[in-house]
Amino acid sequence: MVEIQEVKTRSDLKKFVVFPNRLYRNVPQYMPPLISEDMADWNPRANPAFEYCEAKCFLALRDGKIVGRIGAILSRLANEKWNTRRMRFTQVDFIDDYEVSAALFGAVEAWAREKGCDEVHGPLGFTDLDREGMLIEGFDQKSMFITYYNHPYYIDHLTRLGYGKDVDWVEFLLKVPGAEEPVTQKLDRLANRVAQMSKLHVAQLRSRRDYKPYIQKVFDLVNICYAHLYGTVPLSEAQIKKYADKFIPLINPELACFVLDERDNLVAFGVSAPSMAAAIKKHNGHMFPLGFIDLLRALRVNDTLDLYLIAVHPDYRNRGVNAILMNHVLKGCHKMGITQAETGPQLETNEKIQHQWNMFTYRNHKRRRCFIKKLSAEA
Repeated sequence: MVEIQEVKTRSDLKKFVVFPNRLYRNVPQYMPPLISEDMADWNPRANPAFEYCEAKCFLALRDGKIVGRIGAILSRLANEKWNTRRMRFTQVDFIDDYEVSAALFGAVEAWAREKGCDEVHGPLGFTDLDREGMLIEGFDQKSMFITYYNHPYYIDHLTRLGYGKDVDWVEFLLKVPGAEEPVTQKLDRLANRVAQMSKLHVAQLRSRRDYKPYIQKVFDLVNICYAHLYGTVPLSEAQIKKYADKFIPLINPELACFVLDERDNLVAFGVSAPSMAAAIKKHNGHMFPLGFIDLLRALRVNDTLDLYLIAVHPDYRNRGVNAILMNHVLKGCHKMGITQAETGPQLETNEKIQHQWNMFTYRNHKRRRCFIKKLSAEA
């Protein structure tokens, strides 16, 4: 028999967060979460999203042993923006046992009905900058630290439970062309021509301290450019600080690009960083005391680049500004010896962002899905 237990204590929350480390302990493609960050995400005093969200965590137990977990998030702001009555499920993991998955989703659906929701969808986080989407293709590929990994059997369980596709995200692996390859020379010429014609220039950054004047501008641009994307809500000042504190320590000035106009207004940016996968995997998501050393080493010496965020102001779209961003990052890759780059999840319908990879050698190596289920009036 499966027992569902709502997480109430910090001790139980720790069990909730680390459960997948046990479930995937023999899966090389699995990427552990950063334990401290996942713990903080469920703390209303540490996560500004609780200003407009309610959330619960559930554990599934059999004979006293944890066999599954699931989180539920009610985002009032998202429902207001998108005119929906949806509950989000998140951080779901379970053994290959239908009784377990049915009990977990049953707990979320029961709370959803209690809160007046008529649909459940996910996996989604508190915001669009959290991990989202269940892996449905690419199980043989290693995850990024900003994405989930899950067993293939999850798909069968969700289908049996009445969940279907709402939207998919795709991810790409790109080969970094050498400095002397024709595509590199072509990109450099194009970037210089676009900058000259549109009177744009790249901000000169020498250290992470130089990012400070651009932080607010970057997230203001995120709020503008990402507003139409699936499930997004505008980030508050407190959330901007939260995500800035998370990502800024990871970023190398050689691999971040801020494009400015004549008046030094930010019109585009691209943020990336060397992959931290190996360092995080080695220490099972615990960065202190020793994991931080390997993390710093990975940020200096690496062959893989993780592409996080990119945005171009609507007034500058279709004017080749992406070439400036890619040209800057490509030069940084050459300096650091990076040979491949991996994108984060991109909506399958976002053809414009995917079109920019056409000049490179690339392949679509992963696909992930947001599932949805309409709830009946009664369980």
